[in-house]
Amino acid sequence: MLIHRFFFRKVDTASLAVFRMMFGTLLLFEAINYGAFLCLDCMYRDTELLFKYPFFEWVHVPPEPWLRLSYAVLGVAAIGVITGTFYRLSIILCTVLFSWHFLLDQALYLNHYYMAILICVILCFAPANRLWSVDAWRKPALRAETVPNWSRFWLCAQLEIILLYAGIVKINHDWLNLEPMRLWMTNRSQDEAALFQFLTQDWGIAAASYGAIALHLIGAPLLLWRRTRLAVFCLYAFFHLTNAMVFDIGIFPFMTLAATLLLFDPDWPRQVVRWWLTRQNADTGHRWHALTVPAESAPHSGPAGATSRRLLSVMIVTGVCIWLVLQVVVPLRHLAAPGNVAWNEDGHQFSWRMKLRSKQGTVRFIVVSEDGKRTVVNPANHLNPRQVRTIACIPDLIWQFARFLDERHRGIDGQDVKVYAQASCSLNDRPAANLVDNRVDLSSIPRDEPVSHWILPLDTPLRKTWF
Repeated sequence: MLIHRFFFRKVDTASLAVFRMMFGTLLLFEAINYGAFLCLDCMYRDTELLFKYPFFEWVHVPPEPWLRLSYAVLGVAAIGVITGTFYRLSIILCTVLFSWHFLLDQALYLNHYYMAILICVILCFAPANRLWSVDAWRKPALRAETVPNWSRFWLCAQLEIILLYAGIVKINHDWLNLEPMRLWMTNRSQDEAALFQFLTQDWGIAAASYGAIALHLIGAPLLLWRRTRLAVFCLYAFFHLTNAMVFDIGIFPFMTLAATLLLFDPDWPRQVVRWWLTRQNADTGHRWHALTVPAESAPHSGPAGATSRRLLSVMIVTGVCIWLVLQVVVPLRHLAAPGNVAWNEDGHQFSWRMKLRSKQGTVRFIVVSEDGKRTVVNPANHLNPRQVRTIACIPDLIWQFARFLDERHRGIDGQDVKVYAQASCSLNDRPAANLVDNRVDLSSIPRDEPVSHWILPLDTPLRKTWF
């Protein structure tokens, strides 16, 4: 069967091993950055409410010193991934701990954390420790110059989906009219403006905005073609490094570039080493002989072993295909909901809608008890500054805070209460508009009710359009 041959043909292990090291290094950086340099109390304890993802309300912040210790364990596990030491345990620990930290507060959602979790899950199954690892040194029987193609293909397909969606989602009214890129670039500091002067003019902003669409929708497929791969990779490297300098987007550019290297030949690290050694030995006349990776034959076994292998292969093919179908379908779920996804956020997360909108707003809540008493609540009295900046324009966070107030005030007064929100939000430099229908008692709304039932439509046009 063609798909079976494609999934299980042998490919060089070198690129997968190098990616394991690069990805583990990024996880180690995040563990050190959060565990040693960031104020974890400011993020997770200087607040009365941590916003939760649906179905993950049970995830809570552990008491000290366990939170900071969890980042230390993450760092040790990341070192295990880099060196391939007890690799399977190390990558599972990275997956669990990174996911746990991600799920602590929905207000801290970032696409590159979601991407890191997906890669962690894939690496839990991929045999990335077969080469250049302590595990392979300790157990020579584990060492292998080749691995089944599915492990590399799974990562490559996941990356292509992310890159293509990063271009598709930009084909929208605001982006094509240069927002929010114009807003971001006109607000840069003088030093940044001098470095990226061309991005402060409409023609430069248009080149960047439309170029980003072309890079993802045309460049991502061209990465699959050997003749254009290196040139497109250089364009991506320029794009990501520029983004890293202009925007605060953490490890995302470097994680994406590391994953993009998987699209090169599976033995590209060996090719680089051969090229380097050939140059080094050119003057001496020494000839470097290419390393030939032998094809590995399957071990002979009886009918029971063959049946087990067939069952395992079917599970791998089925599992990878289901995963990739979900990765294609989930980002499209906003199409089933009415309204502008950038405004109502219905389907915004987990959809690779990266750097697509700029939002600023304010919100206050009115708690009305049965006896008619009205209490005005400022979220800043209960949340940390980052949560306050985020909550005003995110309907699900507004709903969660309303439920928090409902529980808090019922406990104080012993009466049923109604909670209303007055939220005003500016999307992509539009004049501020009302986001929430302030006649709706949010405490009576179930979480799975469509937000279109209590979010007002966006009718405010952009201040400036390009066409």
